[in-house]
Amino acid sequence: MHPLKIKKGKGPEAPIQKAVISMLQRHGWLVRVMKADEDHVGWPDLFACHFTYGIRLIEIKLPDMKGSRFTPAQEEWFPKMEANGARIWILTSDSEAEYQKLFKASNYNYYRMMKCLGI
Repeated sequence: MHPLKIKKGKGPEAPIQKAVISMLQRHGWLVRVMKADEDHVGWPDLFACHFTYGIRLIEIKLPDMKGSRFTPAQEEWFPKMEANGARIWILTSDSEAEYQKLFKASNYNYYRMMKCLGI
């Protein structure tokens, strides 16, 4: 288990997260920010659910794929979550193209592979 590292204040992804929440709410999603504490590390940033579309776990990252890294706890827990049926979507903005990702297969493993390859 990794030692708890809870971010204080607003990081560079905060404006993106705020914009994504607003975008999802405009489309009728119920959104909850998932905050880390000593018992809940390694979780995606957002829980979103929609009556028609179901549940999405969303992690916010910077658009250029540089500077946004998965925390050690996310590196540990995201694969476990996916192996047990959870799906995690990585979003980098509130654009229509990013929104449409929520209706395709989860892109966590693709994003993780691109980060490993340095792309």
